[in-house]
This record gives sequence, structure tokens and C-alpha cells, in this order.
Amino acid sequence: MKFDYHTHHERCGHAQDTIEDYIQAAIKNDLQMIGISDHSPFFASEKDMAMPGIAMAKSEFSSYVEEVLKLKEKYRGKIEVLLGVESDFFRDHHPLYKSIYDQYPFDYIIGSVHFSNESNIFDKRRWENVTEEDVRKQKEHYYKLIVESAESGVFDILGHIDAMKGFYPDFTNVHTPEVEKALKRLGEVEATIEINTSGKNKDCGGWYPANDMLEMACHYGVGVTFGSDAHWPTRVGDEFEEVRDTLKEIGFKKWTVFRERKKAFVEL
Repeated sequence: MKFDYHTHHERCGHAQDTIEDYIQAAIKNDLQMIGISDHSPFFASEKDMAMPGIAMAKSEFSSYVEEVLKLKEKYRGKIEVLLGVESDFFRDHHPLYKSIYDQYPFDYIIGSVHFSNESNIFDKRRWENVTEEDVRKQKEHYYKLIVESAESGVFDILGHIDAMKGFYPDFTNVHTPEVEKALKRLGEVEATIEINTSGKNKDCGGWYPANDMLEMACHYGVGVTFGSDAHWPTRVGDEFEEVRDTLKEIGFKKWTVFRERKKAFVEL
């Protein structure tokens, strides 16, 4: 089975083209399953669109769901279209997010830590004039948030779990035992992480997470799934075969897939 659980579209303000364009790209690339997972609104904000160019407006959310459900029916028999969303994890607000998501027929929800210590993980300014100890502390805090996101019970898939390296490749070279502790905990709560191939578009290159983390994930029994994190249709399914082959080499046997918030497994 070839699939992609992580795609965006024009509603979020920083991706190109329509949902249907991504579905058609998936068909062209011989996928059997395509997940639509645009950035959820910032529901805790009083503003309709708290961060233009980052996430959709609250007023767009219902129409987003409706459009995906219509396209699911339109393409039934040609490709399986899944309704998803990529949600931010905020310590203080995840119950609110859960109460909203529970109102809709999602197939899966991706939980991503985009904000750590009140700053976007992709903000290059956070790395100005930092010491190795500063980076270590930031890294430890980031992985505590990832563990908390897994423990929250809100999410089916954890998104790009080492994406903080995106614009600071040396992040990978600063070591802390908290990373392995986090992977161990993810295994204990039977979490699923995505292998996200969008790192190639950042300074770090490669995938999220890197192979050393994938080896730990395999050791601790963490589930894996695939997401390109496509922000333009030509990236749908990008490097799926390479990811699958690497996972087999590491020792993984199965993909984790979701429908109607229910977990299942398919052979790699």
C-alpha cells in the first residue's frame, strides 16, 4: 500500500492549490490512500484568524471538513480520501481542541509541536547567540512537550518529532538522554510517529526524524506512518519508497494506518 497522511492546501495560507489538486496528484502518483491534514485554526484565540499565513481561520474549519467529505465521496473507487487535520499542541488548550475535534468525523489527527518556550520552532532568531547548554535546555523542553502531546490522548499521529532542527542543523549534534527517554515513553503509550520527508526543504535536509531516532523508535516499539507534509501537489508521496526501504533496513515490519480514528497495521 502506498499512502500519504500529511498534506496541506491553500486554506492555511502558506501552501499552494486546492484539496482536489492534491487528490489528483496522489492518483497520478499511484497512491491508494491520501490524507488531507491542513493546519487547524488557533481555537484558543479570540481572533478568527490568529496567525494569517500559518493556519486557517476558525470560520473556515467546518467548510474544510465539508469539502474533504464531498471529495471523499467523489473519488470513492479511485482513491481512498481520509479526513485529517494537523493540530498544534498547547499544554493549556488541548482539552478545548479535543472538544472541537470530537464534533467531526475525522479519520485521524496529527499532533505537532510547533511552539516551544512561546516561540515557533522554525523561528531562526531563537538560535542567535545560543550556547550548547542553551540548545540542550531547549531540546529537553521540546521533547517533554512531545511526550505530553502523546499522553494527552488527543492525537493519532505525532508530527515531525525532530523538526526543531529545521533551521538549526546542529540541534541534532547536541545530545541529551531526554530524547531516548521520550522515545521510550512513546513506545509505552503505543504512539505512532510519522516519517516526514519535508526536511529536505529546510536547512537540515533529510527526514524527520533522523535515522538514529528511528532506530530508537523501532527498539521501543513506536509505530510509524508516512507523511510528505506536502505544501504543493507535486510533493505528494515524495520519497515514500525510500522511506519504506529504510524502515525495513532498520527493522520495522509494519506501517500504522488510521480510519475513523481506529488504528490498523499493514505490511511495509
